[in-house]
Amino acid sequence: MHVAFDEATAILAGDALQTLAFSALAEADAPARLRIDWVRALADASGVAGMCGGQALDIDATGRTLTLEHLQRMHALKTGALIRAAVRMGALAGGADATTLAQLDAFADALGLAFQVRDDLLDIEASSEQLGKTAGKDVAQAKSTYPALLGVGGARSKLDELAVAMRDALAPFFGDRTAALAALGELAVMRSH
Repeated sequence: MHVAFDEATAILAGDALQTLAFSALAEADAPARLRIDWVRALADASGVAGMCGGQALDIDATGRTLTLEHLQRMHALKTGALIRAAVRMGALAGGADATTLAQLDAFADALGLAFQVRDDLLDIEASSEQLGKTAGKDVAQAKSTYPALLGVGGARSKLDELAVAMRDALAPFFGDRTAALAALGELAVMRSH
């Protein structure tokens, strides 16, 4: 959007889409309590304690070397919060209890971080054509990334660790109930763009 039009239009479109998401949840054909829980989950994931807070940390970190702990916190807020909200909203719709919600939150946390670690690896390993965006952009902007902090081998090990964490989080569930989530986790770890 920012390439096709301009940054201001892209920001405005993002604001409009976010508002539309809240409207869709508020008007959904579901019990009022569930709609409130959905709106709360999305608000938490979108605001200061989620995506906006993570993006603020990302802006502040440009040109600085972060600690691994700070990088993980930034991504847990930025990418992870919205992924966790999506998983949580589905679980809430299915009537999940507190134990199930905690297991699914653990899965979603690992999924969000795995997505970002893989994204960082792709930035240095894939071509711009594969990515659909400029490869090497993180290095050029001196951004702290998992490969920069851990090395490529360390980032791959972190990705493997997160894949295990996702499988472990889904292990208590039986049958095909979590097959789609497991496939999503595998895609995050193995994706090529």
